[in-house]
Amino acid sequence: MPQPNPNRVSKQRPYQYFLGVDGGGTKTNIAIMNGAGEVIAEASGGPSNPLRVGVETAVTNIMKAADSACDLAGLSRGDIVAATLGLAGVRRTDIRERVRESFIERYRVRKTHVTTDADIALYGTTLGKPGAVVIAGTGSICLGINDDGVKAIAGGWGPIAGDEGGGRGIAERALHSIAKASDGRGPLTKLSEQAAGYFRASNVENLIGAIYAPQMDNSRIAGFARLVVETAIEGDKIAVEIISEAGRELGTAAAAVLKRLGLTKQRVPIGCVGSIFMAGDLLTRPMVELINETAAKAYLQEPLMPPSHAGALMAMKNGVNGKTGKKT
Repeated sequence: MPQPNPNRVSKQRPYQYFLGVDGGGTKTNIAIMNGAGEVIAEASGGPSNPLRVGVETAVTNIMKAADSACDLAGLSRGDIVAATLGLAGVRRTDIRERVRESFIERYRVRKTHVTTDADIALYGTTLGKPGAVVIAGTGSICLGINDDGVKAIAGGWGPIAGDEGGGRGIAERALHSIAKASDGRGPLTKLSEQAAGYFRASNVENLIGAIYAPQMDNSRIAGFARLVVETAIEGDKIAVEIISEAGRELGTAAAAVLKRLGLTKQRVPIGCVGSIFMAGDLLTRPMVELINETAAKAYLQEPLMPPSHAGALMAMKNGVNGKTGKKT
């Protein structure tokens, strides 16, 4: 796993420690970085999207994961001098502030900055230079930045209004195809058998009871996307079509961002972050083809570091006063 380059960061005392948090609708990843720019501990925990689990539960899950990382590094909470929390579901200023206030009150790290998970993923891809990042996990979103530090965003509307190309969108599209296959309104697919097993239904006809059960939540439905990807890799025609469509949706979002930022003529990187990208070329080929229709020189790039590492580096470089860019 790539590590931040200490030469890229300002000089810090090696005994200062910085917390980076990458929180989404399914899990939270934590990284602790020392003053030399080295990640010394990592941990993970439950979901921390405040729109899905509430502010207090989100903060509790962050704290538990952060404590686990501190334990691994032999640190206490008081050793953390600054934190950057990059979370899904915090595009609204009031929600960011509520998360920040709760975290500061309970974890006592006063230099805490709350931003979106897309912001830390973007920084982990470009280190502040022009480019974009596409996140496809439980949900989906694209964020980009240009030479002037202006940012633009597409997607991130959640399971009701968006999530195209993300796990929830893929799973929903697959369930539609399964329903049509069961009724004779569409072609048969191996996804039917996979869904019955995943949702613990005795057969496909009983899926309706499983997917509408009171305990069924967004992350559980989105988790079915993993089996859609696996079924596509095995060659199921319907699954391949669903993943290709997801790639086109992600490409559409990226193209819109690059166009708004005036980056259609430049050679700029686009980072890919999230579990859905395990689909490989089935997803990225149609994605790149669509992007290149608008921005011929844009190319996919492996992120320079994981989002949680980028969050820790942002905490080191900028603290609570870092420039996060103007939104268009």
